[in-house]
This record gives sequence, C-alpha cells and structure tokens, in this order.
Amino acid sequence: MAARRALKAVLVDLSGTLHVEDSAVPGAQEALKRLRSAPVTIRFVTNTTKECKRDLLERLTKLGFDIAENEIFTSLTAARNLLEQKQVRPLLLVDDKALPDFTGIATEDPNAVVVGLAPEHFHYEMMNKAFRLILDGAPLIAIHKARYFKKKNGLALGPGPFVTGLEYATDTKATVVGKPEKTFFLEALRGTSCAPEEAVMIGDDCRDDVGGAQNAGMRGILVRTGKYRPGDEDKINPAPYLTCESFPEAVEHILGHML
Repeated sequence: MAARRALKAVLVDLSGTLHVEDSAVPGAQEALKRLRSAPVTIRFVTNTTKECKRDLLERLTKLGFDIAENEIFTSLTAARNLLEQKQVRPLLLVDDKALPDFTGIATEDPNAVVVGLAPEHFHYEMMNKAFRLILDGAPLIAIHKARYFKKKNGLALGPGPFVTGLEYATDTKATVVGKPEKTFFLEALRGTSCAPEEAVMIGDDCRDDVGGAQNAGMRGILVRTGKYRPGDEDKINPAPYLTCESFPEAVEHILGHML
C-alpha cells in the first residue's frame, strides 16, 4: 500500500461536531486553537440550511470560535453556484433564515425546485406545488439528503425523507449538491493547493461526513457527538479511518500522529 502523503488540510463539520444549536461541544474552542498552531489549512464544511452563512458565523463567534467567513463552505453556497450555472428560477424550500444566501437569484415563475431543511414549508400544499413543477420538467435540486440531525431535545428529520418522497412521486432523481457528494468536498478544497489525499475530514455523520470524504480520497474521522449513534462506524465501507469521542480527541490524534 502506498504511503500516505503529508497532511495539509483539515475539513471540519460544524453542527454536531463543534456545536449543537447554541451549545459548543466541550473543549472544542480550545481544540480549534490548538489545531490552528499546526501547519495545515482549515476549512469548515456544513450541510446546514437552517441559516445563512452570515448568521452561522455570528452563532459560532458568540460561542467563542475563531473562524473567518472565507473558511466556511456551505451546501447553500454550492446550491447557489449550481442555480447560477443552470440559469434557472427556483422554488426555494429552505428556511427563511437561509434566504440571504440566495439574494439576487430570480424566483418568480419558478422552473426548478430546491429543497433544504424547511420544516415550515414541508406541508401538503407546498410539497404538491413542488411535485407539479417537477412533473412539468423542473429539475429537483437537493441541498443535501440527510436523514436526520441533532437538536437539543433529540434527533429530528432532515430534508432527505422529503426529497426522497418527491423523487418517488415524480419518478426522478434529485441532483444533490452538499455532503456526501464528491464534488462538494473537492469544491471545499479549491484554493487550498491540497489534494484529497492530503486532507482529513472530521464529522459526526458517518455517511455524509466520513463516507463522503473517504469516497473523495480523504481520510475521515468520526466523532461520537451530535447525531452519532452506537454502531454508526459499521454503516460504511471502508470503515472510518478513526473514531473518536469528540472533536478535541480528533485534534489530539491529528497533532500527535498525522503531521
């Protein structure tokens, strides 16, 4: 087996890995400071569609994380890039707090459907509107297809079940832009001068974070925080490069064994 190239980049998931809603994972802020002392590029990659990048950054800053806006790559950014590329007018099934990331995108007389996490929009009338647009030829774009995510009061349905329902009803397949898509991880590395083999991903989602990263050629570290459930590490093949209790433990492994 060929020797691994030196580690040059660390991709870090946000929700469930650094924080859960407005609570930081214990020790995560200090661990991030320690990671910044290493000779690696850090990028924060997230599928969150509950808020725009500006609000997300504000939330993280209030929690004590030292993160710059240009270090964050979101699935909302990837979705906007695709809409501009396709030059379509979307029906946006996203949380109202995410709408600022689509400023300037025309939405009147929609000819595409974009689905993120939007509990207030996941009702029969709106889903039926999306259904009819897709039947008439509108492309279905899923910001991501996560099955569920972690809230303070427990696990909650993600957009995946609703996207899958639209796929089933219209006999079509969605274009997915967020994790675990290979293109998402490669876009996140753009501008870092790092190859996938020189990067590691840390996240709480075995499929979307770790499995997606490893399929893109990176190593993946699964953390037992956020949405993690016992046995998750057995759900993907190949298995995670490493499973750790939390982000701080993952950082200690990187600093001690991967540089």
